[in-house]
Amino acid sequence: MSEVKLSAELRTTFGKGSARQARRDAMVPGVIYGHGNDPKHVNVEGHGLALALRTPNVLISLDIAGGGTELVIPKAVQKHPLKRSISHVDFLIVQKGEKVTVEVAVVTEGDLAPGNNMLETLLNTITVEAEATHIPTEVTVSIAGLEAGASIHAKDLVLPAGTTLAVDGETAVLQVVAPQAEEPAAETAAEGEEA
Repeated sequence: MSEVKLSAELRTTFGKGSARQARRDAMVPGVIYGHGNDPKHVNVEGHGLALALRTPNVLISLDIAGGGTELVIPKAVQKHPLKRSISHVDFLIVQKGEKVTVEVAVVTEGDLAPGNNMLETLLNTITVEAEATHIPTEVTVSIAGLEAGASIHAKDLVLPAGTTLAVDGETAVLQVVAPQAEEPAAETAAEGEEA
C-alpha cells in the first residue's frame, strides 16, 4: 500500500471556536498520538483527508509545518451527524516494519450452489495484524458452490503474506442458510377459503 502525503499545521488554540474556524478554513482538527510521545494537535487539509479516508486503513504521511513528518494511520474519524463531513480525526503514529492491529473488510466472490439458499454475513470486517506499510484493504473469500449449512470461519480466510488473524480462528464469518418455509402464510390463505 502506498502512502498518501498530506499537509498539516500544528494547532496552538483549542476548543469549539478554534475547531469551527479550522473547518471554515477547509482544515480538519486532529490529534496524533502513539509510541509514548506527547499528543500533537494538528489541523489537516480537509479535501485531501476526505479523499484519503476513502481507502480503509490508509497510510498517511503528514507533513506538519514546523513539526516534521509523521507516518500515521487513522484510528478514529468523527463525522457531522447531518452533513457527514469530517469533524475530527485521531491518528496513530506507526513506523515501517511495525505491526498494527486493524479491521479489514471481508469481500465475497462467486455464487452459492443452485437453490434458494441465502448467504448470512456475520462479520463484515475481520481483525488482523499486519505490517503498517502493508495493510490489506480487504480479504476475499470464495462462496462458490456452498450449500445450506456451510459456514466459513476466520481460520478459513486466505490472508495476504505477513498478515495474521487477531481473532479466534473458530469465529464464524459467513454462513449459508436455507430459505424459511412459508407454510404459515399458506395455511392462513386456506383457512380464508374455508370460511
